[in-house]
Amino acid sequence: MYLKERNKMPNYPFWLGGVAASMAACFTHPLDLAKVRMQSLGPTVPSPSMLKILRHSISNYGLRSVYTGLSASLMRQMSYSLVRLGSYEEMKRFISENGHPPSTGKLLLAAGVAGGLGGIAGNPADVLLVRMTSDSVRPPEKRYNYRNAITGLISLVKEDGQKGLARGLGTNTTRAVLMNTSQVGSYDFFKTTLLQYPIPLVNYQFHDGFFLHVVASLAAGTCGTTVCSPADVIRTRIMGSSGNASPIEVLVRSLREEGPAFMFKGWTPAWMRLGPNTVLMFVFFEQLKRGWSSLVPS
Repeated sequence: MYLKERNKMPNYPFWLGGVAASMAACFTHPLDLAKVRMQSLGPTVPSPSMLKILRHSISNYGLRSVYTGLSASLMRQMSYSLVRLGSYEEMKRFISENGHPPSTGKLLLAAGVAGGLGGIAGNPADVLLVRMTSDSVRPPEKRYNYRNAITGLISLVKEDGQKGLARGLGTNTTRAVLMNTSQVGSYDFFKTTLLQYPIPLVNYQFHDGFFLHVVASLAAGTCGTTVCSPADVIRTRIMGSSGNASPIEVLVRSLREEGPAFMFKGWTPAWMRLGPNTVLMFVFFEQLKRGWSSLVPS
């Protein structure tokens, strides 16, 4: 009986979220590239602005240069985002009661677990993405020079073995748990809250539609950027390095050399990337869900 009640929740293909995230990444990849390059810079290098990084890349290497590493980004979305969003939707459907959405606490817990699974699945692609997008800020003799994600993956395994695929796994999984909880879990929270309560002063009542999806996802993107920034910076530095420093070592060294502000280095480009990316991802996801429901009615 419980299974019948649970299945009243809509059922979508597991891969749908990965497609939505890939579509969003095609628009926001240049911002991701700028964020990674800012986070990769050490304390001895003045931190340039996001616009300066993009302008320098375009003026010296052409417009295509800001899409360096796009293949790794798409590989990441079709592993990390596919698993975290697909798992979350399945867990949400599993723990629903009488076809109604679960409580906020259960949703956040499900989002955290799904995020951890996604972080593990997408770790190799994350390593490739960080290396490909930060290659130009390295000395020529230390560059990886991956042509695309496939050749990069082969080179990574040849040079570093299985350990290379798991580089920064702990930090990356922690970040993925934080990201999915603060982004995906909070999206459902903001969406539900906005539907339940009118906006004070203007007394505006949201309805389930495009505007609601944009506002809820923008709030979720801001929340996700702030919560994940410290883990994101540490993860970028571990994955981009050729050494074997632990997250604690990176944290202690960075605090000693740069102070606590290092944890939010690149926050602006991270938000400018994650904000639009979150909006596009959830708008695409909601539209894909509606499209799928119209093609395959439950």
